[in-house]
Amino acid sequence: MTAFPVVSRAPIVGVGLTAARALTAEFARHNAATSAIVIGADHSSPVVASAVEALLPGDRLTLVAGERSTADLLRDHIDGLGGWIADRVRVVESLDEAEPADVVIVGEPLSGTAGDVRDLLDQLGKHLSDGGVVTLAVPATPGRTGGAAAELFRQGALFGVGSDLVVRNQPPLRVHKLRFTPADPSVAATLAPVYRPSSVPVTRAMHIDSNGVAAAGITLGLAAVARIARPKSKLWLLPALAAAPVAAFFRDPERELPDDPAAVVAASDGRVLSVERMTDERFGPGEFLRIAVFLSVLDVHVNRVPVAGRVSDYFVEEGGYANAMTAAAEHNVAAYTVLDTDHGTVVVAQRTGLIARRIVQRVPAGTLVARGERMGLIRFGSRTDVYLPADRAEPLVSVNDKVLGGASVIARWI
Repeated sequence: MTAFPVVSRAPIVGVGLTAARALTAEFARHNAATSAIVIGADHSSPVVASAVEALLPGDRLTLVAGERSTADLLRDHIDGLGGWIADRVRVVESLDEAEPADVVIVGEPLSGTAGDVRDLLDQLGKHLSDGGVVTLAVPATPGRTGGAAAELFRQGALFGVGSDLVVRNQPPLRVHKLRFTPADPSVAATLAPVYRPSSVPVTRAMHIDSNGVAAAGITLGLAAVARIARPKSKLWLLPALAAAPVAAFFRDPERELPDDPAAVVAASDGRVLSVERMTDERFGPGEFLRIAVFLSVLDVHVNRVPVAGRVSDYFVEEGGYANAMTAAAEHNVAAYTVLDTDHGTVVVAQRTGLIARRIVQRVPAGTLVARGERMGLIRFGSRTDVYLPADRAEPLVSVNDKVLGGASVIARWI
């Protein structure tokens, strides 16, 4: 049996339901036939349960028995789930028996040295299809990984297509997704928006971005300090009462995507500032249709991908912090996410404003993104611009129209 020394055997480093869902998210988001391998599979593991739950009729799942289980136990477990699942799941004793797959998932958190991680990735890379993704997790607390965490951050800088901190796990885990060969941009059209644990559910229809949870926690911490420092003063009420509106600013509602596959959706909530044709040599020759949307402090500030594609580039240009509603905002600090799509180059620009000073972007170059997928956020009022090939798209909004990110159709492919 192939050994994987960097897979932690410590029982205190487990994988809970949230972390399991994050590990298997890349497999679950494919709507077309997909293959996956789970390494270090345990018959009682939430990772196996999550991978099985994600199965579609054309999918193929291979389970490689880990140290805490055996192939026989895994087979008995899968057979007990019924014939439909048993027909689509293969259990093997070693990775050498598995065929290359689109997604390879390491089912247990990693430990060990940086060299151990490199050796493991070298083995896993041989079992990835072209454009495939390997997903791994490491404890996010110091002193538990022996160099594995630092090496995965280094690998992520080179090959990363996503990284999620799963706080709701004991201990917290960092999930890394790596892609070593380029993916076909056309595959993005078959994907569902990826599950991101950074979006914390409050109700079925409403989430709070992790930035909001942290910001609300800071304000409550300030309230506690003020109450302890000056117990007779009511000053502590100010930060305490601010926690709810601060969290609400980072609200992240679920949105229903339009059925029309030719629809281009808004990248953010807000009011349309301009709809114009223009050229921009940074993104290539030809004209672009640019639709700019202003976000007030009352709008949802989570940004979404307007069309499916592959992130080919991401860069930030320095500038000022003028009011996002004015012409001077053209020269504000802006982050540009460039997408390769079936219809040509598409760009999303996240611009700062008079109050907004922080841009968060969570889809690194090489990532396949689905239409409507969360891509980041801008803090406290700003602007997003969507650039589309002018000869391939027709605008469906006008100046002063209100739009909802991921739901409103701003343009349509011709």
